[in-house]
Formats: sequence, C-alpha cells, structure tokens
Amino acid sequence: MQNTKHPIRILTFDIEEWFNLLDIDASRSVAAWDSFERRIHENTDRILDLLTETGCGATFFCLGWVAQKYPEIIRKIDTAGYEIGSHTQEHQLAYEQTPEQFRSDLRTSIENLEAITGKKVRCFRVPGFSITESNTWALELLADSGITIDSSIFPAGRGHGGFASFGHSVPTIIKTTSGDLKEFPINTAEILGKPVIFSGGGYFRLFPYPLIRNLTRKSPYVMTYFHPRDFDPKQPVLKRLPLHRRFKSYFGLSGALEKLRRLVTDFAFTDITGAEAAIDWNAAPVVRIGDSE
Repeated sequence: MQNTKHPIRILTFDIEEWFNLLDIDASRSVAAWDSFERRIHENTDRILDLLTETGCGATFFCLGWVAQKYPEIIRKIDTAGYEIGSHTQEHQLAYEQTPEQFRSDLRTSIENLEAITGKKVRCFRVPGFSITESNTWALELLADSGITIDSSIFPAGRGHGGFASFGHSVPTIIKTTSGDLKEFPINTAEILGKPVIFSGGGYFRLFPYPLIRNLTRKSPYVMTYFHPRDFDPKQPVLKRLPLHRRFKSYFGLSGALEKLRRLVTDFAFTDITGAEAAIDWNAAPVVRIGDSE
C-alpha cells in the first residue's frame, strides 16, 4: 500500500452469537434466537483474555441485539478500552433488506450501543459483507446515519455478497452524496494469480499457520475479521446444516485460538482508529457512489 510508511495490520471481532449463521433456516428468524443455548459471554471473555495477555488493541463490531439483550458484554468491552462499532441490530443480509429496513436496523443498533457506552458509534461492518454492486445505496445510508468508517467491502467473490468490482483491497475513500466514508476493506493476497482471502473467519481456520504468517508478512495491509464462535470448539452444531456449510462453519475451531495467539505475537496489530491515524488519506484510492461525482 502506497499511502503508509509501515504495514497496517488491524484486529477486529464481530460480536454475535454462535448461531448467527446467515441463510440458515434454523436461525434466520430473530424470534427463534431465544431457543438457542447462550455462549456469547464465555466466548467474548475468551477473546478479551487473549487481548489482555498479548496487549493487543482491537475494534469490536457488535450486534445491537447483543447490546439490548446483554448490555454487560458491551460495557465490559468498552470498560476494557476497546473501540466499538455497529454490526447492525439483527444480523440480516443487507441485499435482502429494503433501504428503509436497513436504515431502521442500523439506527436502532447505533442507539443501543451509544446508550451503553455514552460514545458516538462511527464504525460499521455489515453481516456477511453483504454490500455489493447491487445495493451501494447502503453506503449512502451509512454516511447519512453518521457512520464515517466502514469495513463492509469484500473485494472478491463469496457465498454471501462480495464486491469483486470494487477494485481496491486497501483503505479507500468512498464518496457518497451524504458524505465520505473511510473504507477498510478485507485484504486479498495473490496465489497463482488469483485473489485469496486469508485473514479471518473460515479462511483463517482452514489455512495452515505457516501460510497465514507468510501472507501476513508480505501484505502491507491486513484487515482481520473474527467471531466469538471461531474459537469455540464445544459449540453445538446447527440442525439441518448443509454439508458444505457445516465444513466452513466448524472446521478448525479447536486450533483457532492458538493460531490467533501466534499471529498477534508474531505481528503488531492495532484497532481501526490506530490504523486511520497512520494512513495518508490524501494518497488513498477514491471510489464514487451514486450521484457523488
């Protein structure tokens, strides 16, 4: 990346429950969530304990539903000094929502988080990286709702969403008619000439650590994204889960926490605010959305 003097490596976590898998009928409805076992407290504590042990900063994108149901979790993250952003209220795919539904959900999540922390929420990540070429109106609504930093762009193809035509896998300015967003997309690396994701979720659990370490070392920009469930090998298996989703969601859980410990020990990571301050935004790529030209 040309607009920083040193590598930028960012640690982030999406705070949601183990059953918040997208496009799965068993857990699609928010009304059904109360029927599932609760694991969010111990799983979040596992992350906080690791950060305390390693002294690493991080940004937490939190569901407004978690804030509403378990405000003590949000309070604990905030009291520990970590940055808190929104991960929406009800963890729905943005491209399945209307603009009105998306705006309402976003604002409810912001209100719930700010009521607990007393701090303005300025960072956002959409579930499933579900802002795509077809619903860039969501970026307009983010800016209109007071969000100034986004990390929702997945600049490659994927099962949910994906924005392969975005054109950048480094921090980028997105210009909308409602204001500018500083976009921190998921990073890619090239293997055999093809873009590969390695820095979070199932990709991180699937790849062997020596490969992750090598790709991290070579990458001038790394945006990680983890979930509490990524480090919980004892979590239940959702019923009627398709075989390929079961593999993606449950493979590598037992070794993921140690793999993350090695990663944040081998490399220095920061939160989004720390990265924002280190970037020369005048040299960042610019993407224009809607009628902002």
